[in-house]
Amino acid sequence: MTFVWPVALLALLLIPLAVIGYMAAQQRRARFALHFTNLDLLANIVDETPGWRRHVPTALYLAGLAALIIALARPEVVVSVPREEATVILVTDISGSMNAEDVEPTRLVAAQEAANVLIEELPEGFRVSLVTFSTAVQTRVMPTTDREAVRAALEALQANGGTAMGDALMHSLDLAQLEQQARNGDPGTTPTPTPQQAPGDEAPVVVVLLSDGYNTAGSADPLQAADRAAEFGLPVFTVALGTQDGIVQVPDSAGNLRTVRVPPDEETLEEIAERTGARFFTAPDASELRGIYEALGSTIGYDEEDREITPAFVAAAIFAITAGGALSLLWFNRFP
Repeated sequence: MTFVWPVALLALLLIPLAVIGYMAAQQRRARFALHFTNLDLLANIVDETPGWRRHVPTALYLAGLAALIIALARPEVVVSVPREEATVILVTDISGSMNAEDVEPTRLVAAQEAANVLIEELPEGFRVSLVTFSTAVQTRVMPTTDREAVRAALEALQANGGTAMGDALMHSLDLAQLEQQARNGDPGTTPTPTPQQAPGDEAPVVVVLLSDGYNTAGSADPLQAADRAAEFGLPVFTVALGTQDGIVQVPDSAGNLRTVRVPPDEETLEEIAERTGARFFTAPDASELRGIYEALGSTIGYDEEDREITPAFVAAAIFAITAGGALSLLWFNRFP
């Protein structure tokens, strides 16, 4: 919690001073009672002592005063506000190593299911694109609000070939540039319409890159591609899928199967995220991957903004003071 006028909080020092004054008054009242030496007569006059109840109204008054002081400082809290629109480019590795079973049932199936989780988390006005890469890069779905088209493309994916991570990043950058040009009304492009899109609006574009191996194909270096993305202002969230012990069976030149280790390149993926101002995640299992994609949906789909909550403290103060007065009238027939 932050405050627009924090200096007003100095007035909270009045609260302990008021408590000290109240305690002193109670002690004086106790001394006065001791001066009444006819204890038998005192017992006949006072049927029941109020006990702890006599402190409740005062405590409520002090709580109300504290709430009013805090309200005077104009408190603010950070809240998540859904973005009206943005474009998310899902870049998914479909190289042969995605057939590894260290992530159940396979890395590819886990990636498909997690991507659907991410799609569900994104606000309806968001456009989603699906790009896949193995030895080559392919745009499966251009940016669209049609979730079913993205889901259908995800279900059709099959794993095979090498890992052209650098080329995939460069391809995503080209796609992001086209998307922003389209949103800015470039006559050379024809974007899929979005209901909330207003002419001239420029919505953010982000990339979510999932890979499970080292760059083994293509012509672009992943880190150089990341630098290009950073220059454009394109954040690339990266996810390293799989464990260091992952293996797959691949045929050699003679057609015989051999076992190959396929650990994810966590170092490169982390560097890509860092250079582009995004975040890096590791997903050693399917549940972790789903959790990451769910969190990414909240991160990408919402902005954080300060919201003033002064009315809440004013309402709390009114309630506390009113309750204190009501209890004082009910228990002691006086106010206060």
